[in-house]
Amino acid sequence: MDILVLSDSHGAVAPMVRAVELAIPDLILHLGDCWRDGERLRDRFPDIPLEQVPGNCDFLSDAPTEQLLVLGGKRILMCHGHTYRVKTSLLLAGFAAEEQQLDLFLFGHTHRPLVDRRGRTLFLNPGSIGDAVRPSYATVTIRDGQLDGRTWWLT
Repeated sequence: MDILVLSDSHGAVAPMVRAVELAIPDLILHLGDCWRDGERLRDRFPDIPLEQVPGNCDFLSDAPTEQLLVLGGKRILMCHGHTYRVKTSLLLAGFAAEEQQLDLFLFGHTHRPLVDRRGRTLFLNPGSIGDAVRPSYATVTIRDGQLDGRTWWLT
């Protein structure tokens, strides 16, 4: 399974479309900060499933701030990151990862790409696909029980 991870699009749909064209994913995950961008991407690529969570700039009171997925036997938490205070540290995220026995903790909010393995958990931040100077995204691959994550600069 090939997964495209996007965050912090802030109205920039064209870079999201380009990332889909480059990654050719089986699934798209949008980690917030412009919910409607996720909806526009879903409209553009209706055959690719898309899951999303709201960010701190999305005012959707009924949407859960995080979502737990189990894909290919891997436990994946997707969130924007603001509720875990990821701009300060990954301490709260680490506690959540341990408590929920996560294989992958996906977050955005900082606008800085990150791939960091801590114990059994891979922490992955795709950065900001909406960055006007250097947009970034991430891919996650799950094959044969192995999980791998990588960030990319959009070219």
